[in-house]
Amino acid sequence: MLNIKPVSDLRNYNKLLEEVTNDQPVFLTKNGRGMYAIINIEEYDRLKASIEIVEKLKQAEKSGVVDLSDARKKFGL
Repeated sequence: MLNIKPVSDLRNYNKLLEEVTNDQPVFLTKNGRGMYAIINIEEYDRLKASIEIVEKLKQAEKSGVVDLSDARKKFGL
């Protein structure tokens, strides 16, 4: 289940940060709309690394080094 809080809950940020786990970010809303996601630093690092890998694969595909559709089949993506 998503953990959604108003941004005003940051006033008590210690309590809010206790709710952040590797697999459970806290989403903050402002004026009823989603604005921010607070994630654990380990999860941030994992997401960043994943994005970097995808970007490198896209660059490799553009240069003709690798075909992403073959990689997707190979790894079941």
